[in-house]
Amino acid sequence: MSDSHACDVLVVGGGPAGALLAYLLASRGVETTLIERQTDFDREFRGEILMPGGLAMLDAAGIEIAKIPHIKPRQFRGYRAGQQFFELALDEGLEQLPLSVSQPHLLETLVTASEAHGSFRFLRGAAVRDLLRDGDRITGVRVQGQSGEERIRARLVVGADGRASVVRRKQGLPSRQLGTPMDIVWAKLPWPERFPQGEFRFYIGGGHLLIAFPAGEDGRLQMAWVILKGTYGDLRSRGIEDWCRAMVEHVDEELGAHLLGHISEISRPFLLDAVTDRVQGWARPGSLVIGDAAHTMSPVGGQGLNVAMRDAVVAANCLVPVLRDGAELDEAAARVEFQRGPEIDAIQRLAALPPRVILGTRFFHSWARAFVARAVNTPFGRARALGPIGLFLNGTEEVRLEV
Repeated sequence: MSDSHACDVLVVGGGPAGALLAYLLASRGVETTLIERQTDFDREFRGEILMPGGLAMLDAAGIEIAKIPHIKPRQFRGYRAGQQFFELALDEGLEQLPLSVSQPHLLETLVTASEAHGSFRFLRGAAVRDLLRDGDRITGVRVQGQSGEERIRARLVVGADGRASVVRRKQGLPSRQLGTPMDIVWAKLPWPERFPQGEFRFYIGGGHLLIAFPAGEDGRLQMAWVILKGTYGDLRSRGIEDWCRAMVEHVDEELGAHLLGHISEISRPFLLDAVTDRVQGWARPGSLVIGDAAHTMSPVGGQGLNVAMRDAVVAANCLVPVLRDGAELDEAAARVEFQRGPEIDAIQRLAALPPRVILGTRFFHSWARAFVARAVNTPFGRARALGPIGLFLNGTEEVRLEV
């Protein structure tokens, strides 16, 4: 094994943060290598809700969302104890709408755009085995690819390889853990014929939250069933038909009948262990982590995809000028956390509040849910709700592409 390649920036992980950052760097003449463990993006994704704050990043980068399969949600309906209590047209009070996007198509679009530049190299089906070091400094990676093992040297290694980040783990980066009292069961099945296209529904009850919405790639019904942490083991042991019937107890009659009628068509249900944390010190000599590698987000508010892309834009803003000048990278890499940290902290705090009420099983929680159900149907309550919703939609900080 020998050093077979060298570049300015090596990005580990071809998810939204890594793919967008690689494109922004390569399109600005920075020698960039992107490494992705999988051979393609044809797999199940969960974070496919793209908020206006994320859409703005793609627009600034010149990526046309119109060419990526997506569905524009038009209506939100909320149910409690099987009865509708809330309805909102999504253009009501909102300047821009979120989209349900096909993440595989989004990632392929970013990679294709990057490949138009000679400064880009992409390794599919390549797994990082270790980090290369010179003293305390990260100088590259040892990677097992489809053509064998190689060492790739880089001025900066960026870990954008998700919650199980190799770059993060190999450096033992410390993190702050935030309690997350829930897990999520994800499943897809055919879209109900009587559901309007673009309709989002959510169902709340003691210990449960179920969200149903159209998947961006094929328009199937994507369900996220939020349950109290630690309760999935019992459901899984009962088999798919039993836990499907358990879901039926928490939805309205129409969706319940659809679930029971399509049990055999539920595709690849799985449990997502919900975690919320934040690395303390994203940058180290020769390395940087962004996206889920730096901060695993609660699924509440659908923020993972959006904050990851905003991380990528800020990282490009900080890195491109010093990469062009041949200047020291470490200080520029450290600025990414300095600029992104306040928004990440604010969103994580905000996302921690709803589960406490929605998933609570005590009398107080039931009373609070009933109060909220009434309040959101008043002009004052709806106006108050739009404030926090706006933070989830647009972020808490202004982020612009400056390079």
